[in-house]
Formats: sequence, C-alpha cells, structure tokens
Amino acid sequence: MFVKRMSRWIVFLFLLISAPVYAVPEIQHWVSPQGGRIYFVPTEGLPLLDVQVVFDAGSARDGEKFGLAALTSGMLDTGAGDWDADAIAQRLESVGASMGTGVSRDSAYLSLRSLTHPEKLGVALDTAREVLAHPRFEQKDFDREKNRTLLAIKQRGEEPDELVEIAFFQVLYGNHPYAHPQEGFAETVAPLTREDLVDFHKRYYVASNAIVVIVGDVKRAEAEAVAEKLLSGLEKGSAPPALPAPAPLQSAEIIKQQFPSEQTHVRAGVLGMTATDPDYFPLYVGNHILGGSGLVSRVSTEVREKRGLSYSAYSYFMPLRELGPFQMGLQTRNDKAEEALRVALDTIKDFAANGPTDKELEAAKKNIIGGFVLRLDSNQKLTLQVANVAFYNRPLDYLATFTEKVEAVTREDIKRAFRSRIDPGKMRTVLVGGGAK
Repeated sequence: MFVKRMSRWIVFLFLLISAPVYAVPEIQHWVSPQGGRIYFVPTEGLPLLDVQVVFDAGSARDGEKFGLAALTSGMLDTGAGDWDADAIAQRLESVGASMGTGVSRDSAYLSLRSLTHPEKLGVALDTAREVLAHPRFEQKDFDREKNRTLLAIKQRGEEPDELVEIAFFQVLYGNHPYAHPQEGFAETVAPLTREDLVDFHKRYYVASNAIVVIVGDVKRAEAEAVAEKLLSGLEKGSAPPALPAPAPLQSAEIIKQQFPSEQTHVRAGVLGMTATDPDYFPLYVGNHILGGSGLVSRVSTEVREKRGLSYSAYSYFMPLRELGPFQMGLQTRNDKAEEALRVALDTIKDFAANGPTDKELEAAKKNIIGGFVLRLDSNQKLTLQVANVAFYNRPLDYLATFTEKVEAVTREDIKRAFRSRIDPGKMRTVLVGGGAK
C-alpha cells in the first residue's frame, strides 16, 4: 500500500513538473468612443481589479519648463472636484482601494487597485475619474509641492550617484527632451506657476492621449464600462506630435566633475535602442550576459571578481519611444577610477566585437526564461507589463511570444546587433568624484 501511494506521488510530481506552470493571458484591445486605447486582460481567482491610465505626458513634454510634467502628475490627487486630499484618501480607504501617480521621461500615469464588488468599485472609479479630469491644483497645495520639489533638487546635489546620472543624460542627449531629469532644475522649477500646471493638464490629460489598462476578475462588458467611466470626464483632445529623434553622436567625450567623496561614480554609454527596435531581443539577451545578470555578468566578472576594482558593475539598455541609452555604471575608489573605467570599456568593446560564448548564451536564456513568469505572477505586475506593451505599441502577443523569441536568439544575432549599436568611438563618459573633502 505504501509503495502504491509513493508511486502515485511520483507520477503526480512528474506531471506537475512537466506541465506548463503559467499560461500567458491574451491581451484584448479596442478603442473607446472618446478615442482612448483600451487593453484588457481578464483574470480569475481574486476579486480584484488593477487599472492603469497612461498618458504621453512625461518629462519629455516639459518644453522649456523642466519639471512641469512631474509636478503636474504629483499634484493630481492633492484635490479634485469637491474633495481635498484628505477626502480623496478617505473615499479610497472606505472601500479598500489604493491609488497612485507617477511620471517617467515618456509617460505619466495614474494607477488604481480596487475590489470588484460593484459598490466599492464604483466609489473607487468615481474618485479616480475626478482626479484625472478635474484636479484642483489649489494655490496653497501648489506652493507646498513646489517647495518640496525644490528641496529635493537641492538634496539631489549632495548625491554623486544622482549627479552622474544627470550629467550622463545631458552629455548623451544635448538639447533633446530626454536630456533633463524628470524633476527639472531649481532654476526651471522656481518660475513655474499654478497656471502652467492647468495648461499642461488641459493639453495632455485628454482621452485621445490616454491608454487604459485593465487587469482583473471582470468580464469584457464590465471592462468596457470601467474604461468608459474613467475617460468620460476628459476632453477628447488630441495626441501630441512625435518627439524628435536624438542627434546622432559624432565622437567620444569624457566629462569629469569634482565631488568630495571617497568613491568616483562612473557612467559611460551611447544611444541604444527604441522599445520597438527590431533587434530588441538580441540586444536584451546580449546585455544580460554583458552586464545585466548581476555578479556573473562579464562586466562584473572583469571589474569586480578578477580585479576587485568595484563592488558592483553593470550595464543595461533603456528602451524608450525614441533612442534610449545604453549605459554602463560602476563606482570605485578615486585612485582606481581610470583603471576600472578602462577595464569596463575594454570588456564592452570585446563583447561588441566577438559576442558571447555558447555556454554564456545558453545560461542567459535559461535564466531569462526561468525568471519570466515572476514578471507576471500578480495582477499588479501583469498590469505593468501590459501597460508597457500598450504605451510602446508592441505587438499584442509580445508577452505570449517572449520566451520563444528569447530562445531564438543566436550568437551571430547578438554580435551583429551589438556591432551596429556600440561604437567605442562615440562613447560618452562621465566621472563624478575624486574631489577633496
């Protein structure tokens, strides 16, 4: 009897291990009557709904008023319609809902999580609709948030890792809208007025510039009603024009900034790729080997493990609407900065010229594919992934075919893609540190 039970357990475990552990859900898509693009993924098991409303309203839309997009996004929930910030928080808390806002270089968003119970969901959606459509931007709230931003900018000047990142984007992008930090600079934030926020909101927070991502335990008809309610308060408006392409880099450049620290912070890179780059997967898999897989990556092995020059060293691509950066980063003792930089750049040059080994490629694929399910193992994570697909106009089957496309990458694909992107003669490098305390 014991043997039979053990045999059954062995068969069960074999089937469990052999079966697919996660089925990537299908993304449904339609356009609302107001002109918003809707992306819906139904899930089962938990009575929860996650929603993200995304606008092409990131810091790249600041114009000359750097910091405007971030300040606008941050003030949406400080008061809306008939409610102040406390009333908004109480309404959400009373139904167990949560809401947040955020901004990146490309986009601004409002996220909402609610129970699917009709009455509770109704309160949460009504609140989010008012926050999106009728923010107050009260003068006293504006003054407080602007002062808070100015203080954060001042504190940012005391952090070398912040300074090196800002300088790197400036030397890489010049006058392009991606060049400045999302929070702006003190000299651009200080002149901002409440009317600037009102005008920015009126221009960019419109239905034709909106993407609504809905993930949760609801039917298609319910998802349509959710999107309709969220967009109903917005003007139809129009989507903004495409951003300009960054100016091609013509030569290498090195910037050194003195800072009173024991460590020098280093960034180096070039213009990398867009989110819809045809070589996205070769570049993604290749960088996982080069500098994206932690302590076992090539850059970390050469800089940290073999020579002890830095506690960590890494590289990554940041795909954006227009060409996002490829960058390498590390921090090291001041007297080792030039040596660490040389080793890291030599490693990047070698990889761009010769690509990975078969063993490295196999290990990278297993690691990426094995970890992919962890990106989708909750409604919130799935919402973020679908929002990324939606905003960057990736194919609707992007998530469903992700592992297949990773598996298809070859060494030659990686070599070709890196050779065409990583030109050592155009590398922009910034070092911050080395100054006396």
